[in-house]
Amino acid sequence: MRGFLDFGGIAKPAIAAVTVILGGLFGPVAQADIIGTPVSGPRPTLNFYGTAGLIDMPSAEVMPDGEFSTTISHFGGITRNTLSFQISPRLSGSFRYSATEGLNLAGFETYFDRSFDLRYQLLQQQEGGWWPSVAIGLQDFVGTGIYAGEYIVASRSFGDTLTVTGGVGWGRLGSYNSFGAPFSNVRPSFVPGDTGGEISYDQWFRGQAAFFGGIEWQPTDRLGVIVEYSSDAYRTETAQGVFERRSPWNFGVEYQVNRSLRLGAYYLYGSEVGVNLAFSFNPSRPVTPVSNRPVPGPLAIRPDPAENPDLWTVDWVENPRARPALGERLREALEAEGQDLIAYDLGAYEAEIRIENTRYTAVAQALGRSARVMAEILPPSVETFHITLLDEGLAVSTLTLRRSDMEALEQEPNATEALQAVAGLRAAQPTEAEDLVDGVFPRFDWSLRPYTRTSYFDPDNPILINLGVRLSASYEFHPGWRIDGALTQRLAGNLDQARTSPSNLPPVRTSSPLYDRQTGIAVERLTFSHARSLGNDLYGRVTVGYLERMYGGLSAELLWRPVNSRLALGAEINYARQRDYDMGLGFRDYGVVTGHVSAYYDMANGYHVQIDAGRYLAGDWGATLSIDREFRNGWRVGAFMTLTDVSTEDFGEGSFDKGIRFSIPVTWFTGQPSRQSVGTTIRPITRDGGARLGVPDRLYERVRDGHLGNIDDQWAQVWR
Repeated sequence: MRGFLDFGGIAKPAIAAVTVILGGLFGPVAQADIIGTPVSGPRPTLNFYGTAGLIDMPSAEVMPDGEFSTTISHFGGITRNTLSFQISPRLSGSFRYSATEGLNLAGFETYFDRSFDLRYQLLQQQEGGWWPSVAIGLQDFVGTGIYAGEYIVASRSFGDTLTVTGGVGWGRLGSYNSFGAPFSNVRPSFVPGDTGGEISYDQWFRGQAAFFGGIEWQPTDRLGVIVEYSSDAYRTETAQGVFERRSPWNFGVEYQVNRSLRLGAYYLYGSEVGVNLAFSFNPSRPVTPVSNRPVPGPLAIRPDPAENPDLWTVDWVENPRARPALGERLREALEAEGQDLIAYDLGAYEAEIRIENTRYTAVAQALGRSARVMAEILPPSVETFHITLLDEGLAVSTLTLRRSDMEALEQEPNATEALQAVAGLRAAQPTEAEDLVDGVFPRFDWSLRPYTRTSYFDPDNPILINLGVRLSASYEFHPGWRIDGALTQRLAGNLDQARTSPSNLPPVRTSSPLYDRQTGIAVERLTFSHARSLGNDLYGRVTVGYLERMYGGLSAELLWRPVNSRLALGAEINYARQRDYDMGLGFRDYGVVTGHVSAYYDMANGYHVQIDAGRYLAGDWGATLSIDREFRNGWRVGAFMTLTDVSTEDFGEGSFDKGIRFSIPVTWFTGQPSRQSVGTTIRPITRDGGARLGVPDRLYERVRDGHLGNIDDQWAQVWR
């Protein structure tokens, strides 16, 4: 897996991670202006697999909606590191990276394993009700299968202190004191050295089953005591002497340090002492109170025309000095609100401004602040405001508001909903040259920042990292016409120790470690691009140059995205040529035509689905399914999988491409408005099948911020 993080000023991922931890451990957590599901009450226990459970067994409890948890657990030579996410109020998923010392499988003395879990709460215990919570789960359903197991489990709470759990497990969870095979005796077993990564439908809830259960008692809000009966025989581990399993009974004591950190100590299987550290955080629970954000002043109200008729004159339109003077005042006031004024058109009764939002995560907030500026500066005769959003010169959408509606509604109890009902949103037209602010173009920008490049899950070196500096620059001739580039210089690191995996396909991604051995100045990216609105809800982009660190070439894209629709369709075609390993200006012999047709759908409530079908870098044909959840404060979490016509044998370890990704807005850490974010993509393993070209500035992500679904979700912030 190749993850890449750009420190970007205060958005340093290492500092950000430390800030989250320190803020959770030592700082108070503010609840002001929380967006999303409130978080209250004690956390469910997170077991040694990093999911809601007892000690080593699962329970039917769930984490709060949107909750993330990271757990590190260790006992008997087994270390498990798990990242879990409560995808919806009832559905959760986990990614785990485990290391077992002394487990000599596939030629490794310490066996490293990657696995995914899914669980769904079928029934939730209601306050005062008798029915328990019931959940069904798949453990290690995409992986080698060494931890594979399925379960149906019920948990019943009695008051605030006692929870009883009981369930039936299959696979690993049905390996001790089994009572039979209720559905099928046939269950494929774990095969050492297998490539793994396939979804093993043929083993779910098959084979021997066994009961498990336990009790958790919480005498205080912070202290918990757990007794558990485990149905996992640990046959593979005990057969190789990893540890000795003498008893099915486990005992533990846990302490909730604060709402984010939980520590536990345990005595397991009659022979081992174990420890568990669980750290939880939630997009709805920012590190720094968002109430620190500056609030706008009251809307400027026009004078009564009957009392001040002279102020309502339109004579200013004929004054040749009025337009530039008003434009300069607009530019200065918008700049103070984090909005760059690119163009404007002023008439006697309506006016349009074209802005680029550089400050606010919520586009609706940027629109609201811009409308306030227009109300403060423009003459009283201007009744209709048009605010056009631009993204690096690309005209995205135009919001239309009547000034009188804003004046009448600002102090109303339902002001937000009422303003939304009378506002209009339409596709934007390209920017006219005569409307451009004098001196805005050409624009030049540059930055010099540190960067990291990381590699995970190498069996010999699980974590590798390079540190360096990146010099980035852009030159924009005219709206939508740009040159972008970035040079990097590695300063320190050990990514040159990463192994180059053998492949049955063209080494389109497995050769990535060869690029990491470059020690001099590298041309990371150098492109010339043009993007524009084409009318009829169409957007187009052409990019040529060194598109990414491994490939250069030509890319063309067309996107159909009606501004008021949740559906978008796109098509992209590229010619890509592999670059030399020194990341200079030269190329290697390998070239390929690649491209995709794409469908995007905004499912509302923050859920987004994307399907890309076409040809990938290795010449394979297939499709990628991506599902993301985006929170109103800018947090974004997603997962993806790619299936192509490459066989599992030719693909190699992992069987098919898959991964998870996340992005965290910097404002979540700082409490100050910002468009910056930090994040990464985690792949269990990087192979050549299903590899897609990394083209910068694809259109959908550029235009969707200014379209109906996104603005609707954020509209509550239009008055803020």
